Amino acid sequence: MIRYQLRCSAGHEFEGWFPGSSAFERQAESGLLSCPQCGVTQVERALMAPAVHTGGGMPAPVEQEAAPPATPPGHASAGVPDAMIALLQKMRETIEEHCEDVGDRFAEEALSMHRGESEARSIYGNMTAHERAELDEEGVDVQLIPWVRRADS
Repeated sequence: MIRYQLRCSAGHEFEGWFPGSSAFERQAESGLLSCPQCGVTQVERALMAPAVHTGGGMPAPVEQEAAPPATPPGHASAGVPDAMIALLQKMRETIEEHCEDVGDRFAEEALSMHRGESEARSIYGNMTAHERAELDEEGVDVQLIPWVRRADS
């Protein structure tokens, strides 16, 4: 397997693993590669420093300036791959753009729409475990989505 550092035409960098260089070329030419942050399909290999082994021993560690972790320890998204966070951020952005935030009234609004008491529309918000159980009993289909920080925060 070969690991390439990749860059989209918008300047986002990410990594990709391929069985060989020809696999990367085929996927790139077919438009099968896309940026996990913005979805752009114009992807190319970025400049990488090669790993050079000079003998029988382990390679010397490369000194790098310590960067703060992208996600604080204990945060809900700690340990989740960056590509997954980027997808969840895109999902959040789409939901916020196309759905109504009903906040803590989510269960009440969902039940009202389910019973035909109010007009059906796309909503999002919060609910307690008890409210979730009530919606399940009534047969209201809802989806729980991990709510990660915004991409621009």
